[in-house]
Amino acid sequence: MSELVLVANAADSTISTFRLTGGEREPSLERIAVSEVGQGCGTFVIDADRDLVYAAAKGDPPGIDVFAVDRETGRLEHLSRTDVEASMTYLALAHGGSLLVGASYGGGSAHVFGVDGDGHVDDPTASVSWPNAHCVALAGGGRQLYVVSLGGDVVAQYALSPAGGLSPLAPPTAGAPEGSGPRHLVLDEDESHAYVLTEFSGEALTYRRDASGDLLLEGQTPAYAQDRGLRHSELGADPVEGHLVWGADLHLARGGSFLLASERSESTLASLPVLADGSLGEPVSMIGTVAQPRGFAVLGGGTLAVVAGEKDTDVALVSVGADGALTELGRYDTGAGANWVRALPL
Repeated sequence: MSELVLVANAADSTISTFRLTGGEREPSLERIAVSEVGQGCGTFVIDADRDLVYAAAKGDPPGIDVFAVDRETGRLEHLSRTDVEASMTYLALAHGGSLLVGASYGGGSAHVFGVDGDGHVDDPTASVSWPNAHCVALAGGGRQLYVVSLGGDVVAQYALSPAGGLSPLAPPTAGAPEGSGPRHLVLDEDESHAYVLTEFSGEALTYRRDASGDLLLEGQTPAYAQDRGLRHSELGADPVEGHLVWGADLHLARGGSFLLASERSESTLASLPVLADGSLGEPVSMIGTVAQPRGFAVLGGGTLAVVAGEKDTDVALVSVGADGALTELGRYDTGAGANWVRALPL
């Protein structure tokens, strides 16, 4: 079990690099580097085959910066920058790293960018508009692209060509409950199911995925602390002032046996069992974690999670038990405004 863990600290415009140490019995994190990145970096993706990091930056104009990551020191070396129309909220790679796909919440759009042999990001090959696009996810070996529209309560469905072209699937969208605010999407290992966390209702939505790539909504399961007076949120509301549900991120753990989900108003991480038919059970474990846990990553073969909080300067290392039980193992200094986590296996 040897991995590097990268954490974006948006308020500091840095990425911290940690090394996972201690083995399976006593896992811990050791921060080995802090690298300056673009202004307000809040999302990035790692090309592990080429040791490249693509990091979104805010500012005027916003951009995407490319860095080389040194696996020994954890340092990031800046290679290039590409200006973009709107700052990216989510980034993903497709077709062997030859395409970079991004969602822009503020821009209400998703874009496909070409990537050359040196890792430089070229101009968009395709763009689509969706209200408050918050996430992009790939399936079918990169042949299909899903764009999660928080403002539209839909998941848009596309075929993605190796050349970077987009064409809608039939049907072009999969619906989410009205006013739920779908935010992030993950697929299980065999891509027969997709799971979406909603920001406003704090639910994990279960979709069945057919051979064509079409998603069909089959269930919705609360993934937040229902006993703490949280109320359903809506677009434009202040979740802190109104003590509203504020769902954030989700990832599968333990070989897909459990789905983890974070909620920011009560700063919780929940563990939901994935049943044999792909549906979700009620949370079996829920713990308090770092303040406003916006993003996290699962590592250690699915037995650990590293959670970052927007209002915290630490990340939390959490173990995921065989029964789904969550246990915090420690907290480690990272920086201000930590909100995005990705792992690089060594």
